[in-house]
Amino acid sequence: MTSSANQKLSLAALIALVVGSMVGSGIFALPAAFGRATGVLGALIAWSIAGAGMLMLALVFQTLAQRKPDLDAGIYAYAKEGFGNYLGFLSAAGYWIGCCLADVACLVLIKATLGQFFPIFGDGTTPFAILAASVLLWGVHFLILRGIKEAAALNTIATVAKIVPILLFVAVAIAGFDSGLFALNFWGDDSLPDQVRNSMLVTVFLFVGIEGASVYSRYAKDRKDVGKATVLGFLSVLSLLVVVTMLSYGVMPRTDLAGQPTPSMAGVLEALVGPWGRIFISVGLIVSVLGNYLSWSLLAAEVVHSAAQHGTMPSFLARENRRQVPVAALWLTNGVIQVFLILTWFAEYAFTLALKMTSSMTLLPYLLVAAYGLKLAWTGETYEAGDRRRGIDWTRGAIATLYAAGMLYAGGA
Repeated sequence: MTSSANQKLSLAALIALVVGSMVGSGIFALPAAFGRATGVLGALIAWSIAGAGMLMLALVFQTLAQRKPDLDAGIYAYAKEGFGNYLGFLSAAGYWIGCCLADVACLVLIKATLGQFFPIFGDGTTPFAILAASVLLWGVHFLILRGIKEAAALNTIATVAKIVPILLFVAVAIAGFDSGLFALNFWGDDSLPDQVRNSMLVTVFLFVGIEGASVYSRYAKDRKDVGKATVLGFLSVLSLLVVVTMLSYGVMPRTDLAGQPTPSMAGVLEALVGPWGRIFISVGLIVSVLGNYLSWSLLAAEVVHSAAQHGTMPSFLARENRRQVPVAALWLTNGVIQVFLILTWFAEYAFTLALKMTSSMTLLPYLLVAAYGLKLAWTGETYEAGDRRRGIDWTRGAIATLYAAGMLYAGGA
């Protein structure tokens, strides 16, 4: 039998889970999304608010990893411990379904991107595309069955591979940056508050996955690495998101940015280097979404498995194979994904629908995590009398809770 020590994850692997979960298709669509919503000033304000709010949430995850080391199921365990079995179950079930839908969105987008070059894939929901996506689904399934550490190692490789085209885009955009265009794009068309609000709605969908290290905390070689990985992974991704957004304003007029098809980063790079830029970014997008798909597959099975271990889900879902992979949870997860995948044949705008549902399902668990961090600081549980960190943690928890509640409100019913 594989020893548990052999399945432990290093700090680098945990960071890769965070980055791999967060960096998917969203960053490749940023130039057009922000071009439609706002000018430079509105984008800067939106990123400042979103960055501060999500940084507070990352710090809450870090604090909870240190103060509640016995809660090793991350986002689900905090909801249950803080607010009881019912909200714990809702958090686990909602987050799991969100992960499944995220995987469906990844599979549809991969095939839709291939459809730009091979018409048989169409918009990602043709019979051939669904068949190809199903082959990929079960191929990854049997890969994960070989071991969590092996799958996480592949995720690390995929994470590095997806960052390379983004860094190349940044380097080329810096070289071709036009300060005059940047100045012309400084102001948007609508009022500044409207621009910021519209931009904030874009940012909601880009931070999903920040909990990657927390969900897999039971595999960490050192529990302290969980909090570090969450914060370092988040800051790395935030830096990339802001840089890609700002540089794009210095390459094209805002109206041209807004009209770029997905992935809009490909259109921006094509404007700088020619047609090969679109092909390069399209390949990068496929690699990125493949890595994103693997990350979400790992997270989905782990959440259901952990909930089953704590008696919130049916006990058979806690079963592991000899490589300590949550085999029952993995079969259930991929079976559900397969059903959703078949249903995309009947759904209009399947990718957009899956993406919106993913975000809706994960915002409530984020709110519960932030509220639990606030609750600990408020009641003083785990804090000694006069501990100055209690006030700091209370402030972080309050800001994170307000931000998560605000994003739920902004996302709409």
